This record gives sequence, structure tokens and C-alpha cells, in this order.
Amino acid sequence: MIKLNLALQGGGAHGAFTWGVLDRLLEEDNIDIAAVSGTSAGAINAIVAVEALIEGGRAFARSELDGFWRGVAEAARVSPFQPLPFARDPRYDLTRSPMYLLGIAMMRALSPYQFNPQNLNPLRELLDRYIQYERVVGQDRIKLFINTTHVATGALRIFREYELSTDVVLASATLPQLFQTPLIDGEGYWDGGYVANPAIEPMTEATDVRDVLVVQLNPLVREDIPRTPQEIFDRLNEIVFNASLLAELRRIAERNALVENGELSPEKHPVIRLHLVHGNGELSNYAGSSRLLAEPGFLNELKALGRARMDRFLRRHKHEIGVKSSFDHGRMMAHRVGKEGARTP
Repeated sequence: MIKLNLALQGGGAHGAFTWGVLDRLLEEDNIDIAAVSGTSAGAINAIVAVEALIEGGRAFARSELDGFWRGVAEAARVSPFQPLPFARDPRYDLTRSPMYLLGIAMMRALSPYQFNPQNLNPLRELLDRYIQYERVVGQDRIKLFINTTHVATGALRIFREYELSTDVVLASATLPQLFQTPLIDGEGYWDGGYVANPAIEPMTEATDVRDVLVVQLNPLVREDIPRTPQEIFDRLNEIVFNASLLAELRRIAERNALVENGELSPEKHPVIRLHLVHGNGELSNYAGSSRLLAEPGFLNELKALGRARMDRFLRRHKHEIGVKSSFDHGRMMAHRVGKEGARTP
């Protein structure tokens, strides 16, 4: 049996790509998920999948993920973030929608404590409907790491499977411009993507599984220079939400190199084998604003893309799990900055 840890990045509605990745992965009877670290949409996918796996197995987990994302699409029918029916385009760009522009302007002028004083959040109802936390809290089969940002200190706070609640999962996905700050034991928490998107090393330290599959949603590269205020804002968000993951991947790659060169003890510093599924080429074709769009056609398109990318990974790299890393962190970084000097030594 192949054992695998999962690291699931956040990305709003683009989390439907991860839905597709998980849907395809769960078809593999000889791959066991040992632990999952998730941030924002990654945290939501993680808890839905893990709770269903524990309750009813792989087929049930796939069914529950389908049902959850159908629920997301249904809840989004009343969202102001909708494209104009006559102005749809392949990029699913919302910036020509007056309602979207009004919503963005309102978020920049008012806080959620003003425009949403009752703190309504459709995700809360969905999570309460789909998740029975006691099943996850009381088990030790799959470890969970839900990443949040501690508002008071700006530090990473990871909640484990035995601490889970709807407030914890919502905290990991809370953009403070959109929703009031969740309070857990009197402390405020925001989206974990600001500091860990997602955290990998705490997960590997808590398990004896050394293979980590990273599902990356935020595009590394966008060739066009952003020019409009919204394009600039969206690209800044992508850079911020990739920064912690890229820094951690670099640390892991450099430490692995030191171990392989005999400069660090493999007993104290086991090599972490890294694997990556991403939609960089295709996801970068979507507008940044599409992360707020949850219409069924778009979500199903993302799911299909995630399934295809996971299927390609399995065909090319499944045999490398448990043997070696299947992607070159240095090459990824060199492509990102456009120079060979970024290659990991």
C-alpha cells in the first residue's frame, strides 16, 4: 500500500480543481492518505474528504465531495459575484459585472462588521450540514492540519483533527474583507494563506510518511502585466498566497540536498519526497476575480481539469511515490523568476 500526505492550497472557488484531484485520487485503491494539511478551500476539501473517508470509504468520500460542491454552487446563486449573462468569456472575468464592482467597492469602503452585521456566512450552513466533527476528532487514522493566521500576532496557528469545529474551518477560509473575524477561545483567526498555504513540515514531522503531494492553485506565472486596479489587486493576492509555500518548498529542497550530500544526518533529517499537481497553465487563463465565482458550469470545469491533472500525475509519477521526488523545485523557481540562478544547489 502506498502512503501519501496531502498539502492542499487555498484559492477560493478554484478549490474545485482540488475537488477534481481528490476525486481521481480516491479511485486509487492502493494509495492511502496518511495526513492532510489544508488552508482555506484546501482545508474545506480536506475535512469533507477525511470525514467521509472515515465514515464510508472512498466511494462515499467522492460522493460527499460532489454533494458539498453542488451545495456551494446552490448557495452562490444569491451571491452578488455573478458574470453578466450576455458578457461571459472563457476567463470567467467578473470585472464587467456592475454587482461585482459594487461589491468590491463596498468591501473597500466598509468592513464586514458594517455591511454584514449579522455575520451571515453560507459556508457555515454547508459545513454544519456535511461534517460530523466527532467522527474526525475521535479517530487516529488520518491526521489533519488546518492552517490559520492568528490575528493578534500574525503567526501560524495549526488546528489538529482533535480540535476541529465549524469555527476552525471557517477561520482557515476567512478573508477579513468579506467576513467578520472568527473567535476561537477568545482569539481571532484569519485565512491561513497569509502565513502558510499550506504548511508542510509540521505534517511530515507528525507522521512517518515522507511523501507529500502538493496541490497548488495560485498561478506562479502570469505573463501579462496587470494594469487595472482589480488586476493589480488580484495578482498581489496570488503572490502573497504563494509566498509561504514557495519558501517552505525551498527550505525542504535545500535540506534534502544537505542530507543527500552527507552534511545532515538522515536519521535526524529524513528526506521529504515532494510531488506536485498544479493547474498553472490552465488556471492562469482564468481571471483572478473568478476565485469568487461559484456557478455550477465553472466549478465542474475546474473539477474536470483537476481530475485530468491528477490522472496525468498518476500515469507519469505514481511509481516514484516512496522512491524519490517527482518534481524539480529548482526548475520551478527558475521558470518563475526567469533565470537559471534560482535553481536549488
